[in-house]
Amino acid sequence: MAKKEHGKAPKKQNTASPSRKKPVTVKTQHTLQFAFQKENYKYMFIGLGLLVLGFLVMIGGGSDTTTKFSPSIFDFRRLTLAPILILAGYGVELYAIMKRPKQKENPE
Repeated sequence: MAKKEHGKAPKKQNTASPSRKKPVTVKTQHTLQFAFQKENYKYMFIGLGLLVLGFLVMIGGGSDTTTKFSPSIFDFRRLTLAPILILAGYGVELYAIMKRPKQKENPE
């Protein structure tokens, strides 16, 4: 009688015929893209410029002394123009972040 070894599975014979071929897998190339493209950065810098311009328009023009009142703090430039520039800057920044890059079409 043949002696059985405990704990080992019996070896399987290779039953695949040599005429069978392995399935062919096709690899596709995925190109990595950055989250932002050149156009997004262009809009970001435009928005940053509007923000800086808005804050620069808002400063300055005060009185020379702290005891003298200057009505220039209530002029059009500080109360209307500067906040509009700042809000426009934030709007352009939001657009620059949300804008999707253009998809290139692959002709197949």
